[in-house]
Amino acid sequence: MKRRIIVLISIIFLLLLAGCTQINQPITPESKGIWNEYIVYPLSWLITKVAQVLGGSYGLSIIVVTIVIRLIIFPLMVKQTKSSKAMQALQPELKKLREKYSSKDQKTQQMLQQETMALFQKHGVNPMAGCFPLIIQMPILIGFYHAISRTRAIAQDTFLWFDLGVKDPYYILPIIAGITTFIQQKMMMAGTENQNPQMAMMVWMMPIMIVIFAFNFPAALSLYWVVGNIFMIVQTYFIKGPELQKTSASGNAGGAKK
Repeated sequence: MKRRIIVLISIIFLLLLAGCTQINQPITPESKGIWNEYIVYPLSWLITKVAQVLGGSYGLSIIVVTIVIRLIIFPLMVKQTKSSKAMQALQPELKKLREKYSSKDQKTQQMLQQETMALFQKHGVNPMAGCFPLIIQMPILIGFYHAISRTRAIAQDTFLWFDLGVKDPYYILPIIAGITTFIQQKMMMAGTENQNPQMAMMVWMMPIMIVIFAFNFPAALSLYWVVGNIFMIVQTYFIKGPELQKTSASGNAGGAKK
């Protein structure tokens, strides 16, 4: 499974590298290459067609297209949430295994890895399932950047207070992108922060990374990220609603005791 993930990431990375060399070339139906034909041009075409339906507003089009993309990958997000819950339930058993095989020698670590994988297989848990939505979103996000930059009509349009093809002059969208990313990550990790310190760190690292990127990229990308995050927050609330309420209640009870 890990090997497949590495191969998939490598293929995506190579496609992205190939696409980066063409950033200054307009995207058209005649553009050649897997990156152009299957990611950049379809996104450019879709945004343009939806904008025509919406009276020529590329900003509204990006919002609609973002929601459509999120709906398409919704089954993956549900799978990710289920996998996260399953991993959370297995934490006590994983802790016992780590204590049982606490020695750092290679043979002991191999035994730990084998028994860990056997535990995952027994409960039908895929520890890499949480990576799939991110892997899917990587080419889409960078494809949006190319579609915006290489489609003059999109890059030259304005929406609300910003131009889609340049960064937000007031940095409002990047900040909102960071805040919504934090909320979304916090909701996804609800109840697991104490069990997985690395994932808890990502709750803070991801928003910071998004803000840094959003400061330097076209405002249309920040718009895509904000809309996607809001969709994810609503989606996570409906999927994990009872669990979030339970976590919130536990936190309030702990605070009251103090």
